[in-house]
Amino acid sequence: MTKSTLRSAALLLMAALCLWSCAKDDYYTDGGRAQAEFDGSIMDYLDSKPREFDTIAQIVRLAGLEDKFKNEEFTFFAPRDEDIKSLIGSLTVGGLNRQLYLLGLDTVQVLSDVDPAIWNFYLHRHIFNGKNKLADYPQVDYGLMNVYGGQNYYSQGDGIFNIGVVYHDAVSSDGTSVLRYMGYRQLHIGYIADLATPNTFNAVPVASSDIQPRNGVVHVLDYTQGVFGFRDGDIQTDIIQSKR
Repeated sequence: MTKSTLRSAALLLMAALCLWSCAKDDYYTDGGRAQAEFDGSIMDYLDSKPREFDTIAQIVRLAGLEDKFKNEEFTFFAPRDEDIKSLIGSLTVGGLNRQLYLLGLDTVQVLSDVDPAIWNFYLHRHIFNGKNKLADYPQVDYGLMNVYGGQNYYSQGDGIFNIGVVYHDAVSSDGTSVLRYMGYRQLHIGYIADLATPNTFNAVPVASSDIQPRNGVVHVLDYTQGVFGFRDGDIQTDIIQSKR
């Protein structure tokens, strides 16, 4: 092999290693390229996405939290409107309204039929101090919690949560090659209902992470796997009791 050929091969190898390293760093720093800066407050962001957050924005205002969402700095694990629709339900498909009807209590026709203090309390379960992006949370592997256990955090509500980043495997297109923990990274959050069993929780994946309004960070939860307040039984019980 000539010196020229060796030099070319070395340059190609260095370029490949550089590209691999850059790709790896991209995944670490921006959470799978999901980063998006938003020129406005967290409240402005919710208002700008009525398809996803019209109901959530209404609840924020009913709860008396509009000023907080405009001015205070925090991290918001955002539920979507579908979570509220699922919570309230109907007489035929179940949910809160069916329970209220069977108990002979007034059903929820509009969002203001729910005590604002209840909306306020459960919204705070989704709010955490500071501005934390995906890269600020530790790795979690739900099959190997003694090694990669994420970390527990207090929300501004009553909740203790396990939050961590799942490092997915990188699998070749033909499925024959697997690189452990080298795939895309996805943020997860789980509400710990009982501290006696801290590893027992339902981990909800984040569908879109690292959205950055001026006063915080928004991580949008996967509404197909989560519920408003992280345990719909809790909020349903509180609403039922408030209507007795």
